[in-house]
Amino acid sequence: MSQGRIVRIANGQGFWGDSVDAPVRLIEEGPLDYLTLDYLAEVTMSIMQKQRRRNPDRGYATDFVEMIRRTLPTLRAKHIRVVANAGGVNPTACRKALFEVAKEAGATGLKIGTVQGDDILDRLDELRGQGVPFENLDDGKPFSEIQDRVLSANVYIQTRPLAEALRQGADILVTGRATDPGLVLAPLIAEFGWGPEQYDLLAAGTVGGHIVECGAQCTGGNFSRWWEVEGWDRLGYPVLEFGEDGRFVVTKHDGTGGLVSVDTVGEQLMYEMGNPNRYITPDCVVDFTSIQLEQEAKDRVRVSGIKGGEATDTYKVSISYLEGYKAIGQLTVSGPDPVAKARVCAEALWGRLKQAGYTYEKTSTEFLGVDSCHGEIIDVPRRVNEVVLRVGVKDPSKKAVDRFGKELAPLVTSGPPGVTGFAGGRPKATEVLGYWPTLIPKHLVQPEVHVEEVS
Repeated sequence: MSQGRIVRIANGQGFWGDSVDAPVRLIEEGPLDYLTLDYLAEVTMSIMQKQRRRNPDRGYATDFVEMIRRTLPTLRAKHIRVVANAGGVNPTACRKALFEVAKEAGATGLKIGTVQGDDILDRLDELRGQGVPFENLDDGKPFSEIQDRVLSANVYIQTRPLAEALRQGADILVTGRATDPGLVLAPLIAEFGWGPEQYDLLAAGTVGGHIVECGAQCTGGNFSRWWEVEGWDRLGYPVLEFGEDGRFVVTKHDGTGGLVSVDTVGEQLMYEMGNPNRYITPDCVVDFTSIQLEQEAKDRVRVSGIKGGEATDTYKVSISYLEGYKAIGQLTVSGPDPVAKARVCAEALWGRLKQAGYTYEKTSTEFLGVDSCHGEIIDVPRRVNEVVLRVGVKDPSKKAVDRFGKELAPLVTSGPPGVTGFAGGRPKATEVLGYWPTLIPKHLVQPEVHVEEVS
């Protein structure tokens, strides 16, 4: 690409729990300017909030701190800067942990930045008093239905504060609930000086971030033509090569496995897609129908032509709340006739619970190996050697859910022959988290930027 200066941005995490080695390989195996890491999802935020309630020094992605400990010497030697939303609901504690790692490594002069202000859990009453209804964005239900069960509330803040932290010299930048594409857009704003009304450029950065936000899902992972992908054991994670004009190439480091093609990139573009003409972010609105993809070379896809428009005057808020309890258990049923025996076990289970006075808001019965993924749209195989019976319940009553867990083990000796696989013990009730999307006027949220140097 003859676009002048190129900024190389990679993404090494698609979610909290993604490969712990992928970021390390990205750092070690090729040239980079920025490494981004996306740890957050709606459920993750509520889990982190519960962690912080139990321990005020938790509530962030601890894996991130360990990754920095593992790679800090190489990051500094190669001048790679890191942008991550690993702060979760406690960026301050995450920064503190990073400082400890940096001091242990003797990394004086390292600048660590945080962007906060997205967590509005403690401000909900105040904001409601200012007239914010927090009604459900999907169905219009009133916030009063869940207000006494809220576990977390986080705003998808705009990207410009992240870019400001980078302009202030942050070598490692930790945020809470910024947008996933914003992790890529922030370095581009900082490096190229894109303004708040340069909508096509902001849209290009947003699309680049969207393509790589799920990690290897654009470099061959989860690809529908999976048999075309080689080197699954060394799957390369994505690298973006961005020019100042907004055009960019999606690629991966040389010598890594995987595949970067118009199809792998195109499939990822469809991820979480609503109206393709109006992909709404806090930074701009993107027209995904304007995107042009071209196979420039092997494992290199050029992306261009992206159009954007003015952002809305509201932020999206992700609220989680306690929706009840659930438990899931399973048994292995061996042949002969394992499917028929598993159905008898399921009927016995539900019948015995009903006789004991327990019914549930929701129940689930699956026969793994037969219909658990595709249901009744496929035929049962003529010969099945064994099947896993998986059953579950959801209910507001924790007591009722725990009672369900006590009814599985008896089937080993009071059901048909050949039932086994109950070494894991009784399933216990766990919390079910509900998701409540809503909006808030932007002027009511003020992100805070903090950059501090290790001495």
